[in-house]
Amino acid sequence: MNKDLKLILVAGARPNFMKIAPIISAIKKFNNSTNLSREMQSLFHRDPSNSINYILVHTGQHYDVEMSGNFFRELELPRPDINLEVGSASHAVQTANIMVRFEEICLKESPDWVVVVGDVNSTMACTLVASKLGIKVAHVEAGLRSFDRTMPEEINRLVTDTLSDLLFTPSEDADENLLREGIPSNKIKRVGNIMIDSLVTHLERARQCKPYDRFGLKEKYYVLVTLHRPSNVDNKASLSIIMKCLTQLSEKLPTIFPIHPRTRKSLMQFGLWKESNNTKKLILCDPLGYHETIGLVNKSRFVLTDSGGLQEETTFLGIPCLTLRPNTERPVTVSQGTNRLTSLESLGQDMNKLINGCQTEGKIPELWDGKTAERIVQILAQL
Repeated sequence: MNKDLKLILVAGARPNFMKIAPIISAIKKFNNSTNLSREMQSLFHRDPSNSINYILVHTGQHYDVEMSGNFFRELELPRPDINLEVGSASHAVQTANIMVRFEEICLKESPDWVVVVGDVNSTMACTLVASKLGIKVAHVEAGLRSFDRTMPEEINRLVTDTLSDLLFTPSEDADENLLREGIPSNKIKRVGNIMIDSLVTHLERARQCKPYDRFGLKEKYYVLVTLHRPSNVDNKASLSIIMKCLTQLSEKLPTIFPIHPRTRKSLMQFGLWKESNNTKKLILCDPLGYHETIGLVNKSRFVLTDSGGLQEETTFLGIPCLTLRPNTERPVTVSQGTNRLTSLESLGQDMNKLINGCQTEGKIPELWDGKTAERIVQILAQL
């Protein structure tokens, strides 16, 4: 007897929303595929008697409007069916709270699959719960490795991939990492980069909003900066060096720096906020929405970041990117794309090279085509 497939989709932090939105869109396409063209019906291989039902669970790991609500609206995500409202806490407390509350949901709903995305605490916590309850787990964006276990995200990735029943990878290096760790090849499905699905869907709208106009900036004559990782912003000496480099950069090119709450807190705590705000061409502003961020990336001279998602988005858009980290879990953005790693010691020199036009032309990696979610839904439906 045919039966509908029941999924729980988990979103916990802002980057998760860009990965969940395309999956929900692809599920809706699948369920409506009897009304689609023969080509689309062939893509989904759909049995007309089956459909996919989903429950969207927001753990509340990012809980304020700036870091959560705005993204739901921009990405046209439906209101979460369930919000666990765990809020901020230490890694242990936050993970434990998610597990306790998510277990209740799984016991009540009895899904066929729990689908987790990315590498935040919510990803690992919900995977642990589902695995212990005997519920199958699919991990979207599996196999990424920085090989740096001082990063909490690396621990989350390792635990999640070890326990998952199905691993959806974005690139060949991710496949290789999983095989090296002993994951059976039949669990690994390379489907492409889910972040690029959201980018392709919203790029035209992002271009139309022209956020650089609001800040008095000219196309290709400014730099976008996003920094929030503890290694960069939680240490006074490191953050002081960064702000000095950004001040010097802004004297050559206007520089816009949307401030993550963590970074703002450190700037104020270390007495760097007032000094940084006195520089007219270094624009410190509140966190921006998805469309404004992509609109700024698309017309920037280059991007300086420590964010994983921006490494991928700049590679797709052909925008030079400097990543202020000693490593990256997305090495394909370096080997094939426009991303380069930098350090506090070389930051000033590396930025000057890009100002002077010294950059390597990149290419878009295979399967980064905006159809990743459709491939994921097709595989889940077949299972």
